[in-house]
Amino acid sequence: MIARSKRYKNSFTEAAPESDLPQAIDKLSAFEKVKFDETVEISMSLGVDPKQTSQAVRGVVNLPHGSGKEIKVLVFTENSEDALKHGADFAGLEELIAKVKDGWMDFDVALATTSAMKSVRAIARVLGPRGLMPTPKAGTVTDDVKSAIQEVKAGRVEFKMDKTGAIAVVIGKRSFTSHQLTENAETAIGAISSARPEGFKGKFIKSIFVSSTMSPSVKINLAAAS
Repeated sequence: MIARSKRYKNSFTEAAPESDLPQAIDKLSAFEKVKFDETVEISMSLGVDPKQTSQAVRGVVNLPHGSGKEIKVLVFTENSEDALKHGADFAGLEELIAKVKDGWMDFDVALATTSAMKSVRAIARVLGPRGLMPTPKAGTVTDDVKSAIQEVKAGRVEFKMDKTGAIAVVIGKRSFTSHQLTENAETAIGAISSARPEGFKGKFIKSIFVSSTMSPSVKINLAAAS
């Protein structure tokens, strides 16, 4: 059994019961803080069948107040000079593919131009399990490299359902104001709701929680969040 700190136990008592979204964010903001700026995320349990590929839930959301995280962007492209000029942290093609094959993963988001994807597919088995493989559906395969880099740096966050039908999205940091976290959460919830698989019948979102790195979760009232 995991031993919980006094700070965590005090916060856990304050977390119940479920609240509407602004109240949940206020509760989270009132929890005792730790020595670093914790990441805040919302997590959902979805009613879809994760074994059915037709019911996969994946997409991107542009957070109005950003994620609070400094994102390292890699661009697979033949025109590395252009990508670096527009803010990419790393850019290139064959040399970067070779580095990734050797185990290098010092980046948060990978973008690729359409023509570069022929070569990038060689490392799909390396990038895929880490959620880093560029895909058109996530907007990470594009020939508008400048806009893609700017969007990612400004707070575009990718979300993807896991094997249990759960999904988690970063919505900011504990240093954000309650208003900023609430607006980011509303935007993220809206994006996930819009990603409901076509033809799906039944309850799509079963539960929603908000938490930070070291805090308990606060349950959000589904009716109030929709």
